[in-house]
Amino acid sequence: MDHDETALPPHRGRFLASWPGIVLGSVAIFSLGIVTSGYLLGDGLRRAKAAERAVTVRGVSERDVIANTATWSIGFSQQGPTLAATQPQVARQAQAVRKFFLEAGFKPTEISDTGISVSRERDYNSSVEHIIINRRIGVKSNDIGRMKAAFAKQAELVAAGVPLTDSNISYTFTQLDKVKPAMVAEATRDARESAQQFAKDSGAKVGGIKSATQGYFSIEARDGEGDYGSGDTPNKKVRVVTTVEFYLD
Repeated sequence: MDHDETALPPHRGRFLASWPGIVLGSVAIFSLGIVTSGYLLGDGLRRAKAAERAVTVRGVSERDVIANTATWSIGFSQQGPTLAATQPQVARQAQAVRKFFLEAGFKPTEISDTGISVSRERDYNSSVEHIIINRRIGVKSNDIGRMKAAFAKQAELVAAGVPLTDSNISYTFTQLDKVKPAMVAEATRDARESAQQFAKDSGAKVGGIKSATQGYFSIEARDGEGDYGSGDTPNKKVRVVTTVEFYLD
């Protein structure tokens, strides 16, 4: 029997017959993978692009408060030929200041000496040297009403022979922690309202918070208020400005 040398074994023939189908199937799977990857990549890019859409706004919160601590410092001085001759006069003035504070209703523990200095000054016309003693006594209290009433009567010290060189009072609000949480929340709401208005104008919607900075609290005298000679007032305005960045959908 003659044999065809070019004839292929049956199993090899079947393999070659199926080879085009295998190649086409692999190409189809590879193409599908490319399409899927492209879709996922495009979707990821769209989401990343959407994440970049954000608006930064500021929110403000203000509160009118009353100071809860007051500090009043009174300075006076005396000049004399010698230190020994000048000291007793300054001591009498200091006694008069303390008496004034005590009669105003302040406690002895609220009154304290806050400074004293001694200097020499020469009169160039007569070459006479003088001793100058500067002294300061202060009072600190949480009774704001009492402090204001006493400050209004400080002219009595001059009548008592105390030569005032300066008289400074300052009012302080130290209860910031009591109003801080509510003010931060209010400032954040104010920021969101601003973001919503921006989003409305641009045809978008406000999403979640991307980043936020609380800012700092400032405590200042209310506009147009202040006591004569003091430059301060117990009526304070607390203000905070927050910076918030919102996502835009």
